[in-house]
Amino acid sequence: MPGAVWAGLFLTAVAFAFLRAAWLGDASVLSACVQALFDAARLSVELAIGLVGLLALWLGLFKIAEAAGIVDALARLLSPAFRRFFPGIPEGHPAIGSMCLNLAANVLGMDNAATPAGLKAMRDLQTLNPSADTASNAQILFMVLNASSVTLLPVTVFLYRAQLGASDPTSVFVPILLATTASTLTGLLLVAWMQRLPLLTAGPLMTLSACLASVAALGLGILSLPHELRGTASGAIGNGVLLLVICGFLVQGWRKGVALYDTFITGAKDGFHTAIGILPYLVAMLAAVGLLRASGLLEACISGLGIALNAVGIDTAFLPALPVALLKPFSGSGARALMIDVMKTTGADSFPSLVAAVIQGSTETTFYVLAVYGGAAGLTRMRHALPCALLADVAGAVAAILLCYAFFG
Repeated sequence: MPGAVWAGLFLTAVAFAFLRAAWLGDASVLSACVQALFDAARLSVELAIGLVGLLALWLGLFKIAEAAGIVDALARLLSPAFRRFFPGIPEGHPAIGSMCLNLAANVLGMDNAATPAGLKAMRDLQTLNPSADTASNAQILFMVLNASSVTLLPVTVFLYRAQLGASDPTSVFVPILLATTASTLTGLLLVAWMQRLPLLTAGPLMTLSACLASVAALGLGILSLPHELRGTASGAIGNGVLLLVICGFLVQGWRKGVALYDTFITGAKDGFHTAIGILPYLVAMLAAVGLLRASGLLEACISGLGIALNAVGIDTAFLPALPVALLKPFSGSGARALMIDVMKTTGADSFPSLVAAVIQGSTETTFYVLAVYGGAAGLTRMRHALPCALLADVAGAVAAILLCYAFFG
């Protein structure tokens, strides 16, 4: 799917450039497209090199968290809640531990740990599935939760905002938290409705109510502040959470006898390899996005949508960020490239850049998640997993836009 999306972006942009050159007699668009390819390659290298230090820092800290048993502790903490939402899984089944470990890693933004645990969880769940090729109810709910972007620390978004010069990279923390809550809750409720899960019984209702009350209290507290202070308050909370998490990693590692410095260095070494590893993906997707912009196709699409929205009285300040929402279900690297393009074009602290960052942090690559997780269990029929996951993405994107207007608009 990412390959088809990438090729489609490339070919569509080039076709539009030739059409524009032939129709308007503007041959300069062709040279602009070629220049955009060169610029994309240079920007990709600059971003990858700039990310080396940031990735080394966080991968080192996450290595300490793993060695200190923090991920395992979170998994044990989440296990009772998981059993309430997956009533068909026997107590003590290995799938419970794998799913909890996956969710705990996702909450901490540890993608490298989340994906292997998620694949193992799908294989564990398959041992309870009477069908060899059709997703079970438990597998569908698990995939939709993963596709709804369950995360507490969107570190990657913070890193890119910092790299591109945002004055306060974590100012989007609370909007992302609220938007991802909206997407996750939407996915959960849709699956519960389709599967007739008893969410209104005491256990699940109490768990949901506690989570929603906490998030709602945080959101309402921020929104009660004067408008000009909301972004500052969100940034202060984000910075505070990050510092407390770092201290928590170090203190727990010290208590567990972890060699903090050596463990940090071991994890930090992966920062260089990770940054270099994403370089080809950045080149590919930034080149496609650069072509879309240089050809004029992206601007034409946004302008057309802007005219339609203005006709019905809807503000269009968010429009430059909308392509991020449209591409994210298909390609995470493509959406990331679009987010970077918005930040480079409009400034890292502009309103469209803030919207793009919140969308990127609160939605997920739905088709990729379903393909990889379903493939791990040998599934070919996903039943209602895809529509539920896509509607969760829509809810997250809409919430992201509305929350940015509330916090920064």
